[in-house]
Amino acid sequence: MPLIPEEPQIHESAQGPRATPANGRTAPTPRPVPGPRPAAPPRPGRPGPPRPTPPAQRTPAKPGPAAPTATPAAKPAPAAPATVPAQGSARAAASESAGTPQIQLIPASADGALDAAEEAVDLLLDSGRQPGEILVITTGDPHPWAAHELSFGADAYWAQHDARDDVFYAAAADIARAGSRSVVVVAVNGDSDNEAVTALPLALSRAGALLIVCGDPQRINSALGAGV
Repeated sequence: MPLIPEEPQIHESAQGPRATPANGRTAPTPRPVPGPRPAAPPRPGRPGPPRPTPPAQRTPAKPGPAAPTATPAAKPAPAAPATVPAQGSARAAASESAGTPQIQLIPASADGALDAAEEAVDLLLDSGRQPGEILVITTGDPHPWAAHELSFGADAYWAQHDARDDVFYAAAADIARAGSRSVVVVAVNGDSDNEAVTALPLALSRAGALLIVCGDPQRINSALGAGV
């Protein structure tokens, strides 16, 4: 079948510059074969307030036995604080109530007996003894406090003994004038055994609860006998 001049033949496989027909008319540009269109991009949505999530439906639980109520445990009563007797140890207090003084020996040399007696007094005060309960006796040189107070006269010196406000220091020769106190501390700081033999029994008679003897154990045992 002959072709119509106004409609030139188009070859779909040939693409390139336009061909000019013999009659001088420009041939139309060949169109590409249409293919599948790409999917249109999604349109952005308009932001809005978030929708509330509906609450989940809860199934009512079946009633069961009630749990037992825990009863708070009773608090234990606080223990009573331990008390320290003002007279020192319980053994000394028992001896004082029975009327028999306890005897305690502190080994020391003649030169160190006075220092040992001072340490014993400090321990007594730390344990709760009152200063007016303590009498200190020296068998050799007098205590420095006693020598100082006697320099103001014997009356003022013994007035302090009668007041019982503080620890009193006396020489072995003055034990007969000294009154009894709960605790008597004897410093065997002399060289004469006769002074110890005389002073220790008198000091024992002045002690109400406790007699502390600082010195050589052999000399003390000889003075007090088997009671030490």
